[in-house]
Amino acid sequence: MSKISTLSIRKRSTAAVGVAGITALAICIGGPGASAGSTVAKSQGLPAAPRAMAAGSSEGHDEASEAAMQRQEARLAPGIVSPGAYSAAIASMRALPAVQGNWVEKTRIKYNADDERYRDFVSNSGGGAGYVTGRVDGLAISGKTVYAAAANGGVWRSLTGGGHWTPIADRLGVLSSGDLKLARNGWLWYASGDASTGADSYLGSGVFALSGPARHSFSPGDRVGGIELAGTMINSLRFSTDGYAYATTSRGLWRHSASTKAGKWKRLFAQNPTFLPGGTDASDPNAPYKNITTDIAIDPAHPRHMVLAAAWRGGDAANGFYETKNGGSTWTLMTGNNGIALDDIGLTSFAYSRDGHKLYAVVQSINNYFNNPDTALMGVYVSPNGNPAGPWTLIADSPKLAASGSALADSPGYGPGVQSWYNQFVGVDPSNPKHLYVGLEEVYESKDGGTTWTTVGPYWNFGFSCWDPFVHNTAKTVANCPRTTHPDQHTVAFGLSRNGTPSAFFGNDGGVYTRPIRGTTNALGHATDWTSVNDGTMDALQYYSVSVGKDTKHRGVDISGGLQDNGGSILRPGDREMGSNFGGDGGDSLVDPNNGCNIVQEYVNLAMSVTQNCASPPAPVLDPKDATTYDIAPPDVAARFIAPFAADDHNINKWIAGGNTIWSQDKGFAIRSGKEWSADYNLGASATGVPHVATAVAASNGYAYAGWCGTCNNLGFERGLAVGKLGVPSSWHQIDLSAAGIPNRYIGGITVDPKNGKHAFIGVGGFSRRWTEGPGAGYGHIFETWDAGSHWRDVSRNIPDVPVNGMKMLKDGSLVVGTDLGVVIRPAHQSKWFRLGTNLPTTTVSDLEVGPDGWLYAATYGRGIWAVRRS
Repeated sequence: MSKISTLSIRKRSTAAVGVAGITALAICIGGPGASAGSTVAKSQGLPAAPRAMAAGSSEGHDEASEAAMQRQEARLAPGIVSPGAYSAAIASMRALPAVQGNWVEKTRIKYNADDERYRDFVSNSGGGAGYVTGRVDGLAISGKTVYAAAANGGVWRSLTGGGHWTPIADRLGVLSSGDLKLARNGWLWYASGDASTGADSYLGSGVFALSGPARHSFSPGDRVGGIELAGTMINSLRFSTDGYAYATTSRGLWRHSASTKAGKWKRLFAQNPTFLPGGTDASDPNAPYKNITTDIAIDPAHPRHMVLAAAWRGGDAANGFYETKNGGSTWTLMTGNNGIALDDIGLTSFAYSRDGHKLYAVVQSINNYFNNPDTALMGVYVSPNGNPAGPWTLIADSPKLAASGSALADSPGYGPGVQSWYNQFVGVDPSNPKHLYVGLEEVYESKDGGTTWTTVGPYWNFGFSCWDPFVHNTAKTVANCPRTTHPDQHTVAFGLSRNGTPSAFFGNDGGVYTRPIRGTTNALGHATDWTSVNDGTMDALQYYSVSVGKDTKHRGVDISGGLQDNGGSILRPGDREMGSNFGGDGGDSLVDPNNGCNIVQEYVNLAMSVTQNCASPPAPVLDPKDATTYDIAPPDVAARFIAPFAADDHNINKWIAGGNTIWSQDKGFAIRSGKEWSADYNLGASATGVPHVATAVAASNGYAYAGWCGTCNNLGFERGLAVGKLGVPSSWHQIDLSAAGIPNRYIGGITVDPKNGKHAFIGVGGFSRRWTEGPGAGYGHIFETWDAGSHWRDVSRNIPDVPVNGMKMLKDGSLVVGTDLGVVIRPAHQSKWFRLGTNLPTTTVSDLEVGPDGWLYAATYGRGIWAVRRS
């Protein structure tokens, strides 16, 4: 390992600093679960995982869980959302009249993670992932026709073996995606509901089946069955040889005829039925985790013989493999050890060889999840005779995969399978039952049934001897190493590439990648023939934030934003492709409206970096002391995974940032160190010692507001609002929101009147009491104060009952709000709400920003950045 690679990985593995790397790039949004030492873990009667404290160790294992849980909290805490909440909200949103223009998509352009313009120290450029988009959870292929299901971006179709993508599910109204399968009759089955290991923030509205998918698009009339699967997460769809479709969901296993859409789904199994909706324990805060099923293996020769993986990563007494020999009439929990530790089953994926003679499985270990800092993987197994009940033979574990050319081989605290509770698949070559692929953080290949392995898709190329950032990229290489995939694998399918070559297609946190089934590798076992088919036409990018500033040199604006597992992006006038100038997860962002190259980008947990040259140095930076970006993270003891910060509306150089403490600084983009922040106000802690942490901040003309939560999850949920003046610690105080009648739910957005700092609005997340089984849920989403928080009134009126995220008061007095289903507006001097503009997909809007060009920009969590003209 070269000196620069050693240095980069060491620094990038340190959780306390805001730089990219193994920890950063791997932090992904999964389903809710227990983070280290969390209340959820303790409530399950499970041991809390140890926190990694030493510099140089990785907290990716814990942080990924934390990220998952926090996105859920904003939408569900402090209760359990009833089925039908999102469906009702979609109907309400569609009923609103649309006003004021058409949205324009700004990020339907290639996004290059290896853009050579941005090889500063905090960039992942040179890693080898190339062109990326958002997470892809499902793939289905017929010849050269490829279908991809994006996590929160709907279904996309390519007729050319990948690329030239077209969205075909936008009319469904819900774009969160689980599985995607082609049935024997040619129908394309789409399971909505994000397939990450828990009751994900973005649930679905059921399963849809489309006939003639190469020509047609999904419509609401393509729903299979009724509303039985609405409001669930669907992990997998499977078809049996006797004509049934099976869905493994967050509410058990369901079955339906595979030849008709009519008729209801029938639930065949639930391991904890009293926790289902309508059950005696349905209001328990842990109810969403009690009936998760992840996959089912159906014996091809005896389709009434099945084994179901019923488990979630955090553990439950009812976790395990369940067997039926009579088509699901009765089920038996398998016990003992038939090659797999059956009392330690977590997330599991199955795959049969085409002849049905071999069955493979990837299994996550609950014990490892809580107690092994290096991996959560139990192993990769084979049932040599195809019997879904085993016996099973171990063919790979984390050390074996690490020794196969893995980029994680020398990464203590981050071994193969560390996130196997979130990213995993197994797939078998249709023409060879011993040729298989396993996806964890990397892609592994075996051609002899698991005896030997190669890491054909390493995590990245940093650390390998071939890597040289001064060597220009080519069609097959990046920084002198072969191109690889984006990390964190979710699905695999087989079909034909653009030139007709039989190929394997892989879906991961960076989109879709492909390589020939009879591919080539180098001496390390790394594939030399990867192709990204993320050509910019599938804009499924998952943005947390958007910021915009003038680009006087190019006569336009620079558009920046932070993305889930795809760093910070920047799009400059005249660009033919968007570049990534910050690596890892990209959180909140801030750009000088007068200079788009003055940028602050968060990694996570308030780890902020600032640049004044767009993070575009004249040459690749080999040493952090030469970086043109600066670590300016405030010395906060606790902060949300995506922690908020902002500039005063009247002074771009006066900033507020929120963790457990509210911080301020007045040096603007000239700040060079975290020591330059001043502590304005500590938000305190709950009675049980859980820190209160900021969820949203805003400031205008010196007046500042900070919403907070802590405890932030269902158990013991608390929220509040602090108000004060920036830089004046003695002015800060807490507001009694309960006395004002504001619901006890997550504060997702704050905006201040640019003409009057005492006039502000807060946006409340979650769902109102009608849909939430929880104390203090209350009603309403938008509340207004004219006296800096002393008095409030509910101005929600006809706004859809759906979680609220970013919000912005415009200079003309209009109020715009980003929700989980789009953007709404209350025009100036009016009281009713309208849908803002047309053409915007029905997806989550995380952030809103008014650009210096007069356009309103919306960051969506699944369909990129859009804008509508406001002046």
